[in-house]
Amino acid sequence: MTNKARKLFRVLSSGDRVWIRALRHGAAPGVEHVPMLLQLGCQTVVDVGANQGQFALAVRHCFPAARIISFEPLPGPAAVFRRVFSGDANTSFQQAAIGPRREITTMHVSQANDSSSLLPISPVQTTIFPGTQEVDTVEVRVAPLDEFVSANELTSPAMLKLDVQGFEYEALVGCESLLQHFEFVYCECSFLELYSGQKLAPEIIDWLSARGFGLAGVYSPYYDRLGRAVQADLLFSHQDNSNVAVS
Repeated sequence: MTNKARKLFRVLSSGDRVWIRALRHGAAPGVEHVPMLLQLGCQTVVDVGANQGQFALAVRHCFPAARIISFEPLPGPAAVFRRVFSGDANTSFQQAAIGPRREITTMHVSQANDSSSLLPISPVQTTIFPGTQEVDTVEVRVAPLDEFVSANELTSPAMLKLDVQGFEYEALVGCESLLQHFEFVYCECSFLELYSGQKLAPEIIDWLSARGFGLAGVYSPYYDRLGRAVQADLLFSHQDNSNVAVS
């Protein structure tokens, strides 16, 4: 059974009506994130790089009452997200990217829209992941997180999740004014330069460490055919939290 088939089977056998409804809208829940989420008991999740709502669907499955605040700049995935979460009063959505400054800038649209980035797509990305080449560009809105969210909205325990295709460092800088209001940061990081000019995992780890967040877990690592680590989802916990297991 392929990974895609296993994921579909898990969604259909879950009995989760929200997940099954999402499939009808073309959004596949991020079931791979569920074991990590269940460790944390989050009350608030800020979902930067929401795409069609894959991660938000995993959050809603694990935490039915949690507040989800999602951001996605691309019009197509944003439209799917809105359909999937229509009627969910605890989910809010902004069609925007998070970054260090307020601006309108160019997004490089991938053939696989969840590989689109505010940084140019590199040849390394398209070699390792065929079918992710740039097919278009679009102007999108970018702004710091505190233009959309205030500290009093971040009910503890709160998670900041980032899946922004190489733009992790810039997005984190855009979240810095609110960073200390999060107990957890969950960030897809790369070990190879998949997007031109991106900061790699060691730099992200160092940046967060300097702000009191230690690496607490490594999830869904991906290796290329040469055995090189390509990317992984990294969980960081604020130094005041010590109950998260590394997996």
